[in-house]
This record gives sequence, C-alpha cells and structure tokens, in this order.
Amino acid sequence: MTDKARVLVVDDEPDIRALLQLTLSRMGLGSVLADSLAAARAHLAEGSYALCLTDMRLPDGDGIELIREIQGLPEELPCAMITAHGNVELAVESLKAGAFDFLSKPVDLKALRTLISSAVKGQRQPRERRSRHLLLGDSEPMRRLRGMIAKVSRSQAPIYISGESGTGKELVARLIHQQSMRADGPFVPVNCGALPTELMESELFGHRKGSFTGAVADNPGMFVSADRGTLFLDEVAELPLHMQVKLLRAIQERAVRPVGAPREVSVDARLLSATHKPLEQMVGSGEFRQDLYYRINVIELKVPPLRERRQDLPQLIEHILRQQAGAGALPRLDAAALQALQAYPFPGNVRELENILQRAHTLCEGSVIGREHLQLPDSPPTLPAGPTATGTSAHGAAPTPLEGPLRERTIATPAPADLDQHLEAIERETILQALEAHRWNKTATAKALGISFRALRYRLKKLEME
Repeated sequence: MTDKARVLVVDDEPDIRALLQLTLSRMGLGSVLADSLAAARAHLAEGSYALCLTDMRLPDGDGIELIREIQGLPEELPCAMITAHGNVELAVESLKAGAFDFLSKPVDLKALRTLISSAVKGQRQPRERRSRHLLLGDSEPMRRLRGMIAKVSRSQAPIYISGESGTGKELVARLIHQQSMRADGPFVPVNCGALPTELMESELFGHRKGSFTGAVADNPGMFVSADRGTLFLDEVAELPLHMQVKLLRAIQERAVRPVGAPREVSVDARLLSATHKPLEQMVGSGEFRQDLYYRINVIELKVPPLRERRQDLPQLIEHILRQQAGAGALPRLDAAALQALQAYPFPGNVRELENILQRAHTLCEGSVIGREHLQLPDSPPTLPAGPTATGTSAHGAAPTPLEGPLRERTIATPAPADLDQHLEAIERETILQALEAHRWNKTATAKALGISFRALRYRLKKLEME
C-alpha cells in the first residue's frame, strides 16, 4: 500500500478517530478526519478516497444517511459502518443502504485491518465485468440481474438468491464471488439438502479428531474452508430448526465452534444462500426462523425462470449445442423444433433445456435437429398455481420435471391422500427410471437428474433404495 490512498474517517469521538488514524498510518494509508456529517460532506466534495469509515451516531445525523449519499456519487467508494456492540439491526440496515461491511465497538484491530485491506485492494484492482459472457441472455430480466450482481458484488452483505430449480442460482453466486473483493479466496458451495442430518454440524462447522465415532481426523468444516472467501449455502430451507439456530450464531459472531473443540474459531467468510422454496411462507408457518431469515436476506436477488425470458432461447440453444458438439459440427434446429421450444413452459428451466438438447443431439443422426428429436410431452407439464417470489406452488414444492431419458416413460403413480407419500412415490419412480436408463451407473444417473453424486446417495438412503 502507498500513502497516496486516503481513507475518510467520520466519528465524533476523538479517541476513535485517533485509533483509526494510527491504524491507517501503520498500514501505509493516509487519513482525513471528520467529526460530523457536514464535515464529511465537505471533504467528499474536495477529493477522492479509497474507503469511508463512518460512525452510526453523529451530532447532525447518522452514518446511514451518509452511506446513501455516497452511493449516489459518480465515483465508486466503499463504506464501512462502525456501530455500538450488539446493534445488529442497524448494522443490517447499513448493509442494505450500501455499506461494504460493518464493525462493532469496541473496535477489534485485527478485524479492522482485514476490512481496510479488503476494501482498498478492491478499489485498486480493475473490476472485470465478465458476467455477461457467463450469464447469457439480452432480455430485460437478465440485464437487470447482471446489473444487480455487479452492484451487490461490491459489498460484504449476505445475499439471498431466490428462483425456481434449474434457473442457475449457483452460477449467480459464483459470479458474485468472481466480481467481489474476495475473488482470490475460495468459493465453497454446500447443498444443504444433500447433507445427512446427523452430519450437518460436523460438515458445516468442522470437528476434532475423536469427537465422535468415525472422527478419525480433524475436519475444518465448510465455514473455515471458506475463510477469506465465499460460502454458498444452496437449498438453505432444508436446514432443520436446530441447525438454523447454530447458523444464526455463526453469522452473528463470525465464528464457529467445531464439534469437540473447546473454543470458537473466528471465520471471515461472506455468506450467500439460495433455495427454490418460498422462505417467507416458511417463516409464517414456523418452518424457518424469522431472525435467521432477516440475517441471510439482507439483499435478495431473484433469478427469472426461462419462460419469462423466451427471447434468450436462441442464444442459449446455440451456446448449449456448441458445448455439446465440441470439436464436431455444430447442429442446428429446424423451424418446427425451435417453434416447439418457444412454446414449451420449461418447468425445469435452463437445466431442463440442457437435458432436452443433449437428448436431441444424441438422437439426431444428421446436422439438423427436428421436433421429433426433442421428445417433448404431448401435454406440457402444469406450472405451479399462484404467483410467488420463487415460482413455487402454494405448498412450497417446486415442479419436478422429468429430464433426459426420463420422459420416455410415464409415471403412473396413483395420487394418495397424503401429499408427502405421493411426492415420495414420484421421487422414487423418477430415480428408478434414471438408474435403469443409465444401467445403474450412479454417476451418470446423478448427472441426468441434475444433482450431485452425494445428493443421489443421500436420496437413495432416505428412500431405502440402496
């Protein structure tokens, strides 16, 4: 770091200003001090800064007001809020206003130095806008989503990514990480729905050797593995209530306690979470903790379903077919096939489109894919009734499309009175069909179903199909 970078410090307490100035000086950074909103505004009008550190309570207003004003400036300036200890609600409010991060008083110097380093490093590195080339589509919903990704990547606020299954929520999470100041750190994705209940705590928070039967070595856990990087909790709605409590504490304290460890371990990981289920409805029914919901949902990104951006279909189709063709000749769709796809509702979204095209590419003997190669159902699947934020039904269950070779057989399971039994029967039959189609190769089956190998093993065990 050089002394050319300056940090604007806004606090009405002389001792805090002196502490921050000394810390910045030792890090090779200059500082400009202000004891009020008016003084801060004057300094902002006179020069540029690498970071703004502001107190919450000021004589002539509050820091959140200053943060909102800074968000409207033409030049990007990360801000961090300094709040009274335990004032979580105001800290969350500052993140929603656009703060990069927050610190609690009394200020922890190690955490302060980490925050300053991350912010200044992010300002000095040119931010690559690569999302357009990875998150395909020129429709208005996709342009809006890419803009939001670029904006939220600059902060440390927890992000909740909502959307139907197959829309690309993990891709959105990876793009946020790649465009953030943590891009050099690890990106650790965790499918909460694939974690066995009895191993959830150990997998997330780690364990010490000998802490339970089978713990033959230390395990750092997912949180520690994501230190200085990003932790992505996919299908976070699948966490049971007792794990929701532990997750809430980890987020609040920025520390985890491995199973069998005598003390907590500090963790600096940004949290991203996602689910296809309607979390707000689950809060109302008591299935998801309200306090945890508000901590992970500081900012929400909604990923649009494919049927709401049909103009992106030609671009997506070409990209997918190009990937599948590799070095071979690029196949194309005839007019009837393209028209059929344009009319199809895609309950499985982009993931289903990939499976349909993979099957069609395999069945097509020439270079032209016809409608018959798509093998779309004569009666399109019924979409969920009632608009929700995530496109799920009133029961909170997302549609489960039959993908790939699974469409070649029709599930003829009678609908029992118990909805859970009915859904379990459909899941069992779907997995069985996929296993048969892939000659009981579990790796290929998991890929066809669009889930991980570990998730498939978990479902086989749950359904007693092993």
